[in-house]
Amino acid sequence: MRAVLVTNLPPPYRVPIFNRLASQPGLDFQAVFCATREPNRAWDLPPMAFIHHTLRERYLTFHGRYIHHNPDILPLLQRLQPDVVITDGFNPTHLYAFLWARWRQRAHVAMTDGTDRSERSLTLLHQLARRWVFRRSQAFIAASDGGQRLFRAYGVDRARCTYSWLCVDNAAFAPPPGAARPYDLMFCGRLEAAKDPLFALAVAHETARRLQRRVRLLVVGAGSLEGKLREAARDTVATVDLHCHGFASQAELPALYQSARVFLFPTHGDVWGIVANEACAAGLPVLVTPQAGVAGELVIEGRNGHVREPVVEDWATCAVRLLTDEGLWRACSRHGLQRVQRYAFDSAAQGIVDACHIATGAQGIAADDVQPWQLPPDAPPKARGNLPRDKPAAPTSRTARPPPQIRATHPSPQPMRRRQHSDEGSLS
Repeated sequence: MRAVLVTNLPPPYRVPIFNRLASQPGLDFQAVFCATREPNRAWDLPPMAFIHHTLRERYLTFHGRYIHHNPDILPLLQRLQPDVVITDGFNPTHLYAFLWARWRQRAHVAMTDGTDRSERSLTLLHQLARRWVFRRSQAFIAASDGGQRLFRAYGVDRARCTYSWLCVDNAAFAPPPGAARPYDLMFCGRLEAAKDPLFALAVAHETARRLQRRVRLLVVGAGSLEGKLREAARDTVATVDLHCHGFASQAELPALYQSARVFLFPTHGDVWGIVANEACAAGLPVLVTPQAGVAGELVIEGRNGHVREPVVEDWATCAVRLLTDEGLWRACSRHGLQRVQRYAFDSAAQGIVDACHIATGAQGIAADDVQPWQLPPDAPPKARGNLPRDKPAAPTSRTARPPPQIRATHPSPQPMRRRQHSDEGSLS
């Protein structure tokens, strides 16, 4: 079975999953990227050990978002002749791929990082597009419980849904026994208004005032607010010892997380928040706003952190408790380490495989041997059949050369370094 996934960019947190799919027996997995990168991203990518194709870059910008429209996806799909087409968004390029699957009578899988909360503000046109595509898709992949709720809101049969988590290399972040943690608080992400690093500084200042000592705050990341952050830090120099690390590569991140005690994630809106995975894997309790997808799923109130609206005094209260109650800190750290283990590359890859099996009518783990977290508790033990699908057209030669404007890339052991540390997916 050949499966082709169409996505905007090669996301660092998905590349290890794609690498595992490349070694799945019976599956010929290939990825298609609309672009190598977008101007506002400088990602540090791990090696890509799967076949991938990069389309000729064509995009528009709208309110800071990049809308990809690559018509050359059509001749590429015609050459590849996949049995399953997976799309993870609703840019024109994704819709071109979906329409090709309809035209050639191939299975389509809808994949999303979005949630019922993150898509509440969609326009009627956006909602209609989703409803139209979902009604004509054979399987569905969500990155979270919120994504599953989103599918259900559109009337999708839960038996056709699988999970493919957003995850990190948990073992790489695992803290060594007795690790020194010189920083009280940590913030990691783009230094932009949506991530609110200035709020993290305000929390550190209030925490220090209550503890009646200076608090050490580690900030990892870069962005347009770096100057304002440093300027604000000069006004709190008596209470906050701010260390701005700047951009961090993937190799640097584990040690940085392991050097702090409490993680601050005051986002104004993240469909998930991969930085929370990194923090939990490093044993840090997490303070997060309800606007992050991890709230209530990975970060559980009172267990491995706190979910609070962005009120400085409330966050300072939580931080003080975690920094002064060693038993509480250890319990939260231990629970976070345990909870993050289910968000793993192997299970995320299996969710994509299972969706392909459901879409093509084959039996997969999602139907027979489901793990407790892979389907909702009230889901039926067996898949309830699949949508009728005509026999696919005969595939063309798989050795044909791509059109000149398409760059087909086979696995290379050399890593691509183009990442500024990012804490969210952009599969829109």
